[in-house]
Amino acid sequence: MRIAFCLGLVAALLGVIPAKADEACLGPIARHAPRAPDGTPILPAALQSGEVRLTYVGHATFTIETPGGVTAATDYNDYVRPEAPPDVATMNHAHSTHFTHAPDPAIRHVLRGWGRAGEMPKHDLQERDLRVRNVPTNIRGGWGEARTEFYGNSIFIFEAAGLCIAHLGHLHHTLTPEHLAAIGQVDVVLAAVDGSWTIDLSGIAEVIGQLRPKMVVPMHYFSERVLQNFLSKMTETHAIERAGSTSVVLSRATLPQRPTIRVLERMFER
Repeated sequence: MRIAFCLGLVAALLGVIPAKADEACLGPIARHAPRAPDGTPILPAALQSGEVRLTYVGHATFTIETPGGVTAATDYNDYVRPEAPPDVATMNHAHSTHFTHAPDPAIRHVLRGWGRAGEMPKHDLQERDLRVRNVPTNIRGGWGEARTEFYGNSIFIFEAAGLCIAHLGHLHHTLTPEHLAAIGQVDVVLAAVDGSWTIDLSGIAEVIGQLRPKMVVPMHYFSERVLQNFLSKMTETHAIERAGSTSVVLSRATLPQRPTIRVLERMFER
């Protein structure tokens, strides 16, 4: 069950990290909302009660919008970010594309997913009709560091409109029974599927099996080939759907009956 974690730990202890990590994640700074061919901004339709809008900005950043108009952005950073500042920003710090030292001052709540001085990060925030909480996990040490950083990553769970969405962050290992109990039942999982910088493909498949969500949305992949490697691994257990857009409106009534991988287009390539 923890083979992927053990292999990652061995790699960390031996100093076997594939390349300088920050270089793999850098991408264009994203600031622009989608526009029609004539340049007119495309404004999303208002959400109904019981609906949540999920938009893939790029890399590991999504925006989550509630019926009450609350917005949250995951792994908020300086390279790929939504045009408008969210109400809530969550961050992880495995690499610089997952956090910023200078979040927009207009953001009401900035939730850091890593511990300081060995302390476990603890968040349980209620912002109008959105609840955000975290479950800490560990990460391998950085480039040249043969150690494990305890509480270096957080799985952030977003609860709104009767839905539970889990963003796995820069996950490096499979989940323990204690993790699973703290996370609870989730409907949608946003999962890093690069297979190298985070957990390997066998490991992420195991994590998805542990969590058993109705829908998985892939993130943190660097090419179509890498994405296809993940999709190919999941075809026996999941339906594969391509949304053909950067956003999807979710509700309990429209969740798929069969476990499904839903691929969203990236608003920005990283």
